[in-house]
Amino acid sequence: MKKRRVKNNDSEYRHNFKYLFVITAIIIAISSIWITNVLVQDLSKEERKKIELWAESVKLMTTQDLDVDPDVFNEYNKLISNIILGNTTIPLVLVDEDGNITPHNITNLPEHDQEEFLRKKLEKFRKTNPPIILDFGDGTFQYIYYDDSTALKSLTIFPYAQLGVVFVFIVISFLALLNAKKAEQNKVWIGLSKETAHQLGTPISSLMGWMEYLKTKNVDTSLLSEMGKDVNRLNVIAERFSKIGSDPELDPMDVNEAIRSAVDYVSKRVSSKVSINCNFPDRPFLVLMNESLFGWVIENLIKNAVDAMDGKGNINIEVTETGKLIKIDISDTGKGIPKSKFKTVFHPGYTTKKRGWGLGLSLVKRIIQSYQHGKIFVLKSEINKGTTFRIELKKYK
Repeated sequence: MKKRRVKNNDSEYRHNFKYLFVITAIIIAISSIWITNVLVQDLSKEERKKIELWAESVKLMTTQDLDVDPDVFNEYNKLISNIILGNTTIPLVLVDEDGNITPHNITNLPEHDQEEFLRKKLEKFRKTNPPIILDFGDGTFQYIYYDDSTALKSLTIFPYAQLGVVFVFIVISFLALLNAKKAEQNKVWIGLSKETAHQLGTPISSLMGWMEYLKTKNVDTSLLSEMGKDVNRLNVIAERFSKIGSDPELDPMDVNEAIRSAVDYVSKRVSSKVSINCNFPDRPFLVLMNESLFGWVIENLIKNAVDAMDGKGNINIEVTETGKLIKIDISDTGKGIPKSKFKTVFHPGYTTKKRGWGLGLSLVKRIIQSYQHGKIFVLKSEINKGTTFRIELKKYK
């Protein structure tokens, strides 16, 4: 009992860890974007101040008083020129009242249609930042339009590029961990299955020997027949376990017949209060399968349904065809499964029973996906009304 609680708690812990991981990633992403936006706004303000200083220098250059000491005038003019010519990082265009472009610092102009090129730049600048107005005091005005610097544009894009790299890294790391976990689980499954098949081999051989011995002692043949059926069943179980981890042979077989065979076996070993109903089409549905492993799947699903119904209720098995898919629906009238557990029920260790290790549905999913190359999932379920599992297999030709 304690072991089952530990397994369920571990599963819930891993489930909660995923949510915590996602929430942490979202917080980091939002924080990164927010901090970058603050920096972008500050840098944008600094660039506007720089353009305003440039504008004031242009204004002073135009309206400067010539009645001053020549040396002072030259130094003053040199300072203003340095400010005007010093701006090489923020592209700008100066426009007069008539819309004519006067000075600008746009580089890499084309050899032809330079005017049209500058006009396009001007339209772009109009949409990027509000203009700075130069009032010369004599009723004339000029307007400075400018774009963001390369550094500011790079800073704006940087957090998204950073988030992209982090996202790719997280995805790769997650997939690597997931694959490593699956590989480890596969090794455990294969090792356990092979060892189980090996351990079953010795007592089965011994039982077969005892049967041969009993035949020489005139034992009731009906008893020997029943013993023979049980020994054959043990052989089938050992064979199934031995095929886990290897590539079983797949042959085209009729799904309907394979299900009937499994139902015939299980129906004799469950309570008489359980009714198993099969709804099959008249014609056969051929699917590439390993009959032994596929029968194991059907048996496990039926036993799982019987447990969910506490040994009393109805189990319906329906086979339908949709395009190239064969769909097998196995429904019960049991306790039902919460929607939040539709995927969890296939995890190793998940069980609601007082006894059991929670490996049945995990084994079913592994066989359907890895060996039958199909899908299995909970189609629908209602609490205290029942559950429907669906298996989807590719039709053979």
